[in-house]
Amino acid sequence: MNAVEIWLGILQGFRITALVTLYGLVFAIPFGLVFGVAQYLTTGPARLVVTSIIEFWRSSAVIILLFVFYYALPIAGLALSAMTVSAMVLGLNIGGYASQAVRAGLQALDRGQKEAGHALGLSRSTILLLIELPQALVAMSPTFINQLIQLVKATSLVSLVTLTDMTFRAKEISQIEYDPVPIYLSLLLAYFVVCYPVALFGRWVERRINPAKQVRHGV
Repeated sequence: MNAVEIWLGILQGFRITALVTLYGLVFAIPFGLVFGVAQYLTTGPARLVVTSIIEFWRSSAVIILLFVFYYALPIAGLALSAMTVSAMVLGLNIGGYASQAVRAGLQALDRGQKEAGHALGLSRSTILLLIELPQALVAMSPTFINQLIQLVKATSLVSLVTLTDMTFRAKEISQIEYDPVPIYLSLLLAYFVVCYPVALFGRWVERRINPAKQVRHGV
């Protein structure tokens, strides 16, 4: 196979890679927001429970979680599709990291704003939704984009649970051609082509959020 045929073969798996990424975001975004806010607001035993859930998904090996949820759960009578398992595991793993960005962003805000909200008679939930979260989410946008890139790259693992993504297609071609080096170099380039525009978008967002940084670095 020539280089073009290898590329076309690998790109046959792009649809699955894109779907896992999109479905993963369905898990990652709510998990990151809800548990990040919960960790920010809770104390004592409740905070310990929230932190334990976050750390389970953030600190566990993704490849092991994929195997456990796809191959072990059916033994217990709960069978999930490969797409569901992949999106859930990758999404919640990334969501665990995102939750820490949410928590840190909220904690970094000036406490005077919260105190001013209380002085105006606003409830705690109103202060959180209308004052704290909007500012924190804007500041955290570059971090979220970085997590999106990590999610795209992590989709290379889903071939282990039979999904025919780009990595799966590269393995198939490699088994046929018996020449893995140009095939996996092509796969590397494919992921770069997918991720680099997202990285550029992240830089643009960061410059929009912090124009002073653009001036300092001469970007």
